[in-house]
Amino acid sequence: MAFALLRVVSSIEIAAGLGFTDSSHTGKVLSSKYVGKHSRKKARWNLYSLHDRPKNHGKFPVLSSLVANPAGEVVISSEKKVYDVVLKQAALVKDQKRSDTAVDVKPDMVVPGTMYLLKEAYDRCGEVCAEYAKTFYLGTLLMTPERRKAIWAIYVWCRRTDELVDGPNASHITPSALDRWELRLEDLFAGRPYDMLDAALSDTVSRFPVDIQPFKDMIEGMRMDLKKSRYKNFDELYLYCYYVAGTVGLMSVPVMGIAPESKSTTESVYNAALALGIANQLTNILRDVGEDARRGRIYLPQDELAQAGLSDEDIFNGKVTDKWRNFMKIQIKRARMFFKEAEQGVTELSQASRWPVWASLLLYRQILDELEANDYDNFTKRAYVSKAKKLVSLPIAYGKSLIPPSQTQSSLARA
Repeated sequence: MAFALLRVVSSIEIAAGLGFTDSSHTGKVLSSKYVGKHSRKKARWNLYSLHDRPKNHGKFPVLSSLVANPAGEVVISSEKKVYDVVLKQAALVKDQKRSDTAVDVKPDMVVPGTMYLLKEAYDRCGEVCAEYAKTFYLGTLLMTPERRKAIWAIYVWCRRTDELVDGPNASHITPSALDRWELRLEDLFAGRPYDMLDAALSDTVSRFPVDIQPFKDMIEGMRMDLKKSRYKNFDELYLYCYYVAGTVGLMSVPVMGIAPESKSTTESVYNAALALGIANQLTNILRDVGEDARRGRIYLPQDELAQAGLSDEDIFNGKVTDKWRNFMKIQIKRARMFFKEAEQGVTELSQASRWPVWASLLLYRQILDELEANDYDNFTKRAYVSKAKKLVSLPIAYGKSLIPPSQTQSSLARA
């Protein structure tokens, strides 16, 4: 299941088999100088009620940190696990000066010729973004040069990671290949990039307070895709959505920046970025039900399907019934709640970063409208937003990006 915002085709290296399926350490890594010194089964584990607004806006909306699994054991809920990651990421950037201007980065300590190679690496990332995510790419052009390049580098790494299990070579990918990809990630964070595209990200993480954990968590999501094709409940599905999409928000906030005039807490902005990733992934899942079913995968909570009187067989048969319509209405309502939660944080980002994020939110949310317009037929029809509607959405997104951040501690930041 490819995730939101990063659905682009593979780079040259991916098309060639990624270059690391045999070993990620057999080839020579680039010098660090290259990058600048260089109630059990019936228990509903929903994130929050589909009928009530969460009352703890500033905090992550956790129903309970402890839940009972189907075996009756008390375990930590997925939202609590993710919340702990959010707290760590927010703490890393809490003391960072908020600014809309160029980022104050460390000067490059390079040997002759390497700056050209690094520029080429970033340019290549920009080319991939421009070719396969045109709207998003145009939005990044509004950012400062440092932030723009960094977002490109993160984008491309996420795309390459997703292609491991969802690309042309997916059938050849094993858990050990993902282990090697993770070792390669650790190398680039340590200033030892394996190739040109790694070098761009290695430089980015040396300049911004980006932590490795969300990147590792995304790889964990790929591992989950290799071994899991069903999700017992929303708690399990939520963790998967965090791994493959929510992580993108945590990676991006340190680069996009928080508006200096915002009074919201860093933690609350991270929560909103996480919510947008979850919303986008849930939307992907609802859009791609038929496509995933043909691959033998069902990314829907099994307990909620059963409560709706539906089974895997109903999905494989691909018939739209009243039971299916009612089930889909509930799933769409949940996704919209996450989009609503995300809205509260977009305005708190630095001004140059707001437009592309607003555009992403508005365009992806409209896919839910198209699902409804298709009478909930996501078996034989693929919901998409027309070019005309996209063109209408862009100026709306721009207008929303001009709304100033909160001047007082808003509901986004209140406990």
